[in-house]
Amino acid sequence: MPTSPPTQEEIGGRDGAAALAASEKFREMRVGIVFDEGLASPGKEYRVFYAERSPWWLVIKSQGAPGHGAKLYDGSAMENLMKSVEAIRRFRAAQFDMVKSGEKAEGEVVSVNLVFLKAGTPSPTSFVMNLQPSEAEVADSSNPWWTLLEEAVKKANGKLSKPEIFPASTDARYFRELGLPAFGFSPMANTPVLLHDHNEFLKRDEYLKGIEVFESIIKTFASYKDQYKDDESCAEL
Repeated sequence: MPTSPPTQEEIGGRDGAAALAASEKFREMRVGIVFDEGLASPGKEYRVFYAERSPWWLVIKSQGAPGHGAKLYDGSAMENLMKSVEAIRRFRAAQFDMVKSGEKAEGEVVSVNLVFLKAGTPSPTSFVMNLQPSEAEVADSSNPWWTLLEEAVKKANGKLSKPEIFPASTDARYFRELGLPAFGFSPMANTPVLLHDHNEFLKRDEYLKGIEVFESIIKTFASYKDQYKDDESCAEL
């Protein structure tokens, strides 16, 4: 099957949610709470996320003297680059060990992943194998609304798990930067986490149950009256 182009969120969201959050039109909407995507839950409880990790895409470029591929140099570009890669690998392993041991959740550690490596002197068909490159690069890529959400999910005969920090990043971060509370929530219980994997699926019963959950959330939140007085009420006093 052909793959669809990445959504704005997948490529940073700056021309999507970020632009919306910064717009006058969004301010006119007087939004009080934001819902964004969450994750599936293998258990019976629905997962909900109140915060998320921030992405930091980093390119490390090393330099060194170029020369013949058979000659040994101190401080070649590739040697210098691999020192950085090894330091990152050790840090990644230490963070991952805390997740594997159960000491911390995935959203509570710093995840570092090597996503591309670029080095070498290109030729018309591939790379020149007997020439050391002069450069090499490597990249990594007490919320008052909580009770309301819990109540809404309970009305739909569901249950929320302990709130978590999202292990990646979503468009919700742009609204949190404005001081708005935002939940990452997808009512998908009894479902394996197959985010972006092949054969990602959602059972029909869970899909229909999720609709009921969202109906309850919309009714509960739409009928909620905040306890504070707005500007017009204050003006009448």
